[in-house]
Amino acid sequence: MRPVKLLFIGDIVGKPGRKAVGYFLPRLRKSLGIDFVVANGENMAGGSGITPATASEVFEAGVDVMTSGDHLWDQREVESLLESEPRFVRPHNYPEGTPGQGFCVARKEGLPPVGVLNLQGQTFMKPIDNPFFAAAEAVDELRKETAIIFVDMHAETTSEKIAMGRFLDARVSAVVGTHTHVQTADEQVFPGGTAFLCDAGCTGPQESILGREIEPILRRFTTYRPQRFGVASKRVMLNGALIDIDDETGKARSIERVSELLPAE
Repeated sequence: MRPVKLLFIGDIVGKPGRKAVGYFLPRLRKSLGIDFVVANGENMAGGSGITPATASEVFEAGVDVMTSGDHLWDQREVESLLESEPRFVRPHNYPEGTPGQGFCVARKEGLPPVGVLNLQGQTFMKPIDNPFFAAAEAVDELRKETAIIFVDMHAETTSEKIAMGRFLDARVSAVVGTHTHVQTADEQVFPGGTAFLCDAGCTGPQESILGREIEPILRRFTTYRPQRFGVASKRVMLNGALIDIDDETGKARSIERVSELLPAE
């Protein structure tokens, strides 16, 4: 088998983000020879949460597995996805008994199995179980089925994301961060063969504040009064990371950032 090329798409924000995925993903599959696609979809529905309809749109565009994060519960309809969609994972370190799954093993013809694990950080976020303990348990289970394991570390601080990458070095293929919506420039392969990037960035409008309209957020910061944070619309991009993985060892050979600007209509 040849090396597996895995594309991870950073936080998809609203309709503009979904449009960027639909436009670019078929093109990138051909131009970059992509084998497998993971995307964080926690902001797909109106900029906050996930619905079956928005998930279906992104799966139809070619996403193989979808991850989420702290906005998981923002749309009531997500319950049906958690109960019935095998390609959808939520943070594994949610309390025992939470609907859904925190990791999965996906199988595609012509490829070795691919494990996908979703974790959520603790620092400056809502209380949740320890992601390091949860990661160790999940990786042990995943490695029984595959050496190729991708981890979406949905967290606020760079230190917690880097710590997770170092913690899982040599045990997973890649750890890529989400949540902060700003693509970082620290892509690297750790000594044990785990690719790392602190944040994959936002797939959606860049003429914005983290994908949302600028003025309401400025008013919130300057007046402290509640505002409705609508999804912005200008300068839409797909952001993420492309990881080249050895199909036998599961070790990453390289990681590079991906940034594509949607043509103006």
